[in-house]
Amino acid sequence: MMDTRTPHALITGGAGYIGSLLTGVLLNQGWSVTVVDDLLFGGTSLLGYWYHPRFRFAKGDICDPATLRASVEGIAVGDLPATHFDAVIHLAAIVGFPACQMVGPQVAWRYNFEGTKRVFAAADAGRVERFIFASTYSNYGLSPDGSPVTEESPLNPQSLYAETKIAAEQYLRDQTTGSVTTPILFRFATLFGVSPRTRFDLIINQFVLEAITRRKLIIYQRGYARSFVHVRDVCDAILLGLEAPAAIVNREIFNVGGDEGNYTKDEIVALVQRHVEGTVVEYKDLTFGGDMRDIRVSFAKIRERLGFRPRISVEQGIREVASVLLNGVIKDALDSQYRNAQFIVQ
Repeated sequence: MMDTRTPHALITGGAGYIGSLLTGVLLNQGWSVTVVDDLLFGGTSLLGYWYHPRFRFAKGDICDPATLRASVEGIAVGDLPATHFDAVIHLAAIVGFPACQMVGPQVAWRYNFEGTKRVFAAADAGRVERFIFASTYSNYGLSPDGSPVTEESPLNPQSLYAETKIAAEQYLRDQTTGSVTTPILFRFATLFGVSPRTRFDLIINQFVLEAITRRKLIIYQRGYARSFVHVRDVCDAILLGLEAPAAIVNREIFNVGGDEGNYTKDEIVALVQRHVEGTVVEYKDLTFGGDMRDIRVSFAKIRERLGFRPRISVEQGIREVASVLLNGVIKDALDSQYRNAQFIVQ
């Protein structure tokens, strides 16, 4: 895709769970990286890159017209001069069912749908080649017959978050007339693992934290199936999306994960108990009125077209998170800053 000069990526939401790790991955691969983020959760996740010669940062809100201004010279981000970007990786969003419920429909739609339209419009006007959109397998909702869902399966959203992401996906796939930018839509499985801005409101990370700090897990929807992928594997998938020929990926949807990442909650609990001794479990066969996903996902398309295979297993991720916590690397893991919805409320 790229020529011989140093490629340059713009990451929206680059201080977040994925973006703060992806920034380092791209810098190590020889990219220049500009991060734009409103720093709702702070910016310490970016400190390791601050003085890197190919790193730039602009504080800004993607819904503010002043944040991204496209021209013939490229895209001006905040107060930074206009730059030609080879790729925009759009991660900025109100992420997850609880956070969307907390902020309400108006804010969720403004950021997840209208914000996506604004960022894509700037990318297209700035003649950016590649646009990677972070979506979610929550869009599938419930699997009616229990068989693995594919990118062609009907969508059955069970949350406001999924509804906003589906609308944004449809908008991007409809942008065909006169567009110079190639959008790729990645539906991520539920993430786990450690990053510079680790989250503990994701099921595997949360279970490990609760097992270590409370020695007890309270489980709802115990038989429900979910799909999981490590945050570092997600970064690898994004790299493949950046490098793939446009003819293979243009306006295509890819589930991001691996078949080995399909688990029920009971199976995840058993793995946590294996690595955190003394963990007791209390089951409550109740729903909490939330994101009622119960699905197994097929990842054949991304494996066959992009050659993507996750490298980090769920069990490895559990050991990784447990090691970080037991060694005191993150001392205040119960703090609300590690949980999107709770932090937004505060």
